Amino acid sequence: MIDTAENVARRYQISTQAQHDVVLRRYQQYQDALASDRAFQHRYMVDVPITDGGFRKQTGMLSADKGIFPTSPAALGKLKPVKPDGTVTFAGQTHPADGNAGMIVTTREKARETSSNKGIEIEILGFSMARTEKGHMPMAVAPACRSALEAAGLGISGVDAVKTHNPFAVNDIALSKETGFPVDKMNNYGCSLIWGHPQGPTGLRSVIEMIEELVLRGGGIGVFGGCAAGDSAMSVVLRVSGGKRG
Repeated sequence: MIDTAENVARRYQISTQAQHDVVLRRYQQYQDALASDRAFQHRYMVDVPITDGGFRKQTGMLSADKGIFPTSPAALGKLKPVKPDGTVTFAGQTHPADGNAGMIVTTREKARETSSNKGIEIEILGFSMARTEKGHMPMAVAPACRSALEAAGLGISGVDAVKTHNPFAVNDIALSKETGFPVDKMNNYGCSLIWGHPQGPTGLRSVIEMIEELVLRGGGIGVFGGCAAGDSAMSVVLRVSGGKRG
C-alpha cells in the first residue's frame, strides 16, 4: 500500500514536508473534537462495556479513541521516509485500529417518526465508485467524488464539508489538487489518518462526523470519499437541512 502512496507522491510532486503539514493540520482538527470534554464526539460516540471472553464479566469500559499518537513539528522533523528515496514517513500514514458504527437509511417519513430532532433532515443525493490506474490507490478518490457530485447535480463549489478516508496524507493533497477544495478545510474534527484504520466502520464514522459538522453549521452539502484496495474508491454526497451552530 505504501508503494501506491509513493507513486501518487511522485505524480503530484508531494514532498515529505507537505505531507507533514497535512498531518499537523489533521491532528489539530482532531483536537477540536476533544474540546470541552469531547463535546463533538459525544454527539455520536457512546461508551462500550468490555467483557471477558465468555461475556460474563465486565472488565472495563471503552469510552474514547485509543492509540492516538501525539504530533508536533519537532517530532515530525525527526522522522525519515520509510522507503529508501521515498517521501512517506510513519506519521504520513495511519496506524492499525478498529471500532464499530451503525446507521439507518430509511424513508423520510420513517426518519421523522423516529428522529429525536425533527428539525434536521439528512438526504443522500449521490453515490459513486471509481477505479484509477494500477498502483495509484490514493488517486481514486477524486474521480469517485466528481462522479458522486455529478449524480447529485452539484459541483465542488457547492460543497460545505469534505471528509475522507485518508490512510496516507497524500490522499488529501491529491484530492485537493484535483478538485480545488482547500486541503486545510477537509476533515474537520478528525479522520482515519489520526484515529486509525482498518476500522470496520472507517467510512461510516467519517460520514457520521460529517453529518454532525453540517448540523453545527446549520445545514449544508457534504462529500465523503475513501480509497480501498484494488486502486478503487467510493464517494457519497449528503445534504443536511436544519440544525444550528454551537
